[in-house]
Amino acid sequence: MDLKKILVDIARAIVDNPDMVSVEENVDGDDVTLTLTVAESDTGMVIGHHGKIARAIRSIMKAAAISCGKHVTVEIR
Repeated sequence: MDLKKILVDIARAIVDNPDMVSVEENVDGDDVTLTLTVAESDTGMVIGHHGKIARAIRSIMKAAAISCGKHVTVEIR
C-alpha cells in the first residue's frame, strides 16, 4: 500500500489548487514521516476548524499504515 499516494489523493480532494499538493516521504525502518505541502491559500482547508480535518487525515493515515505494519506521522505545511 502506497501511503504517500493515499495522502496525496485525500489532500487533492479537499483543496482548491490540487496541482499545488506535494508530499515528501521519509522512511526510517517501520516509521514513515509524510510532510504534506499545499498552496498557502489551501492551508486552512487542510487543517479545518480547530484542526478537525487534520486530525481526520492523520487518523485515516494511521489506519492505512497499521494495515501495512508501519507507523506514520503526518506533518502539514
